[in-house]
Amino acid sequence: MNPIVLKEKISEFLKEDLGFGDLSVAFLPGGTPLSGSFIAKQSGIICGQEIPQATYDLLGHATYKPRIPDGAPVKAGDIIGTVSGTAQTLLSGERVTLNLIQRMSGIATQTTHFVKLLDDATIRITDTRKTAPGLRLFDKYAVSVGGGFNHRFDLTGGIMLKDNHIALAGGVTQALAAVKRHVGPLTPVEVEVETEEELRQAVAGGANVIMFDNQNPETIKQWRQLVPKTIKVEASGGITTESISTFKGCGADFISIGNLTNDVTPLDISFLVAGAVKS
Repeated sequence: MNPIVLKEKISEFLKEDLGFGDLSVAFLPGGTPLSGSFIAKQSGIICGQEIPQATYDLLGHATYKPRIPDGAPVKAGDIIGTVSGTAQTLLSGERVTLNLIQRMSGIATQTTHFVKLLDDATIRITDTRKTAPGLRLFDKYAVSVGGGFNHRFDLTGGIMLKDNHIALAGGVTQALAAVKRHVGPLTPVEVEVETEEELRQAVAGGANVIMFDNQNPETIKQWRQLVPKTIKVEASGGITTESISTFKGCGADFISIGNLTNDVTPLDISFLVAGAVKS
């Protein structure tokens, strides 16, 4: 992750959490040297090992040593990293650090699960822009750590003509013609289609990527035959862990899944300083 953007984001999160200061530590010996461990409490894929040190650097003095790299599997009881520093720094940064690592590890774990269930190296699983506001940098990084790929990072990352854009222009042909008059050579144009007629128009209009929206694997196989190999095919719409395996061999180049980042179960990770007993 970009270290400048990373620290800017974490700084925002710390401002939100600290407010006027950490009252829980304010009346205790905050300068006391402490050491602590981050411990996985369930199995999954670790992500976010840059977060602790970036957080501590903004708060004071502490040194974090990761024991397990991003993308590696962990099981309950594994120590993913250790830290030593002042009590003020360790305790005031605990929640922001855990929130991010837990969420990112949850996304990486979910992504790895989807990739394994699909079991098709010819299809790339991608994320979408369905990320939590302010967390896109972290969410999309976690998808890539989990074995997925990133779709657009923002609205400047490519042109995507979806149902509302197509309705605004008066149809697929008109929408493509309108943007093609202005788009540069390095800007891809993707079109969402819901019918075979729209698909034919997208091919004729020179789309770079065609999204088959809410189509079953059999329909995707049939429609794929109508698309030249020079045009990429993306499948999308309501694909879950229960249905992803049915898309194996469907012929799509990409399958985009909003739930990678939109339906996140954080990986359970705790932080304990030496001498503390977790109840």
